Amino acid sequence: MAQSIKVEIKRQSNPNSPATTEKFEVPYRSGMNITSLLGEIALNPVDVSGKQTTPITYDSNCLEEICGSCAMLINGKARMACSALVDKLRGPNNDQPITLAPLSKFPVVRDLAVDRSVLFENLKRVKAWVPIDGSYDLGAGPRQAPQIQEQRYPLSNCISCTICMEVCPQFNDVTNFVGAATIAQVKLFNIDPSGSVLKEDRLRALAGDGGIQECSFAQNCVQACPKELPLTEAISDMGRDVFIQQVKDLFTR
Repeated sequence: MAQSIKVEIKRQSNPNSPATTEKFEVPYRSGMNITSLLGEIALNPVDVSGKQTTPITYDSNCLEEICGSCAMLINGKARMACSALVDKLRGPNNDQPITLAPLSKFPVVRDLAVDRSVLFENLKRVKAWVPIDGSYDLGAGPRQAPQIQEQRYPLSNCISCTICMEVCPQFNDVTNFVGAATIAQVKLFNIDPSGSVLKEDRLRALAGDGGIQECSFAQNCVQACPKELPLTEAISDMGRDVFIQQVKDLFTR
């Protein structure tokens, strides 16, 4: 008998409909990841009872852990579907079902797809960009010292997957905490020679409602980050800089 993979998927046809769980069995192939597993279901969307259903809706793009779009709960853990291997998810006897669910802290769009626009609103709030629009020739930019490049490179690897926000106990509707990814991007652009022109604006934004003071330093983010960003280090550094900026503002008003 051919080996099969048991999958249980939490589904929701629209943001207001009740959630249900559908079970599938998919033919096993060596080296499958969760994305390819969902692709197999799309080829033959029939559940274990033989009932015809619809393909699973989920976000995906690069298939190589760069775009950050395929984050979901896999066996209850926030992970990237493209890098989660089936062989490591089926238990020691390869008989445990794999469970898939949408990230729990973001509004569901459909099935495993969620609305993560809050991250991008937070990035706009802290002006996480270099303020050069490229519409005219500014000449050569300031040089970056190798020490600055070494600090910035790990932070530049953020893929906006929002896993750090999903696992953070402080990221919720009560605190409106901006999350570790946003704070790390503030550090990334504040230590950029061109981006530092907006440094004070970014620090003042982090001092506001839902800012860095909401962080409880649980460190879940740094443990869960698929790109191993130095998130807790960034939070500590920005906490110091926010405090210094507040003192400066206190005595210059």
